[in-house]
Amino acid sequence: MVHLQEIQSTIPAGVELVAVSKFHPAAAIREAYAEGQRIFGESRVQELREKQAELPADVQWHFIGHLQPNKVKYIAPFVSLIHAVDCEKLLREIEKQGARCGRVIDVLLELHVAAEESKFGFTPEACEAFLSEGGWREMPHVRICGLMCMATHTDDETRIRADFRLAHDCFKSYQQTFFADAPYFCRRSWGMSDDYLIAIEEGATLVRIGTAIFGARSY
Repeated sequence: MVHLQEIQSTIPAGVELVAVSKFHPAAAIREAYAEGQRIFGESRVQELREKQAELPADVQWHFIGHLQPNKVKYIAPFVSLIHAVDCEKLLREIEKQGARCGRVIDVLLELHVAAEESKFGFTPEACEAFLSEGGWREMPHVRICGLMCMATHTDDETRIRADFRLAHDCFKSYQQTFFADAPYFCRRSWGMSDDYLIAIEEGATLVRIGTAIFGARSY
């Protein structure tokens, strides 16, 4: 898988590559796995469950899409990280299912920093208000490890950079205010195939890359 090696060579130490395998067959994941890739990102619960059952046990599965609360129970036993927690209702369901499974589930809060109204997530102001209210502190089976965002879909690099920079500024503010004694609050998921190099410059510690690794979606 030549594309994987090319991408890996551009990612510095301290940044993790999430190979976005959604819509690609298990065979493609096996090929990337054989080259050392262990973190894969999926956005559909049923597809993730099927692949998790088929592929090696040491794969770290990240759920990167919009997650409906009624689907959490299907991935709670094994998911490594849920990237896009966009409301308190979803976080409470993850807590419930984490308790049921007897495990702590790592999550990221999704920030809405893009210009498109169609994007999910907390606005920076809403996210700060949610953290200030403190209900999340009473959820022992959820661990908020950082933030996730998507940049505006545009060719304007200045706008893309500004979106990522805003997310990083929010991260630093929340870290200082709410997570000063929580070293696990350190993960910043932004950047995809077209903009991940900008994202890394603007503080990303996780980049979600699919097309640049696997090519166009197979189905």
